[in-house]
Amino acid sequence: MNYKTEDNVLSAFGGESKANRRYVIFAEKAEKEGYPQVARLFRAVAEAENVHARNHLNAVDSIGTTKDNLFAASLGEQEEYKRMYPNFIEIADRERNDRAKRSFEWANKVEEIHHGYFEEALKAVRADKQLEEVTYYVCQVCGNTIKGQPPEKCPICGASASAFKEVE
Repeated sequence: MNYKTEDNVLSAFGGESKANRRYVIFAEKAEKEGYPQVARLFRAVAEAENVHARNHLNAVDSIGTTKDNLFAASLGEQEEYKRMYPNFIEIADRERNDRAKRSFEWANKVEEIHHGYFEEALKAVRADKQLEEVTYYVCQVCGNTIKGQPPEKCPICGASASAFKEVE
């Protein structure tokens, strides 16, 4: 594949991925405002954007083995919590944008947790072992990801246990 085409495919992947997430969030807002059909439309288009993103990644053979994918995910999370978010936090603090700073701080802490989970999974896959079966819960306030039953209070943002959503 030509370099420009590969760049275009990866750019399209980024755009489709962002649109997917944006539309999922828009759907939640439409539901809260009493527009269930608009919410359904947003969810349908979000699913289509997900299909586009998957097709784009497949077009450049960017989906590796589980081992490759875990390694890439681990490196990505590490980059975020060690470099990206600390820089973003510093800038938000300097610009006195407390909401952005808090969002970055929460994400930074959670990305470190994700890095640990991916490293654990990578170690298991390299040893040709399965991960222990657990249920994951995600805090809907800060994104904290917990194995097993959620705590009474999220250690990152302080939300109650009811803020955690079980992941299937």
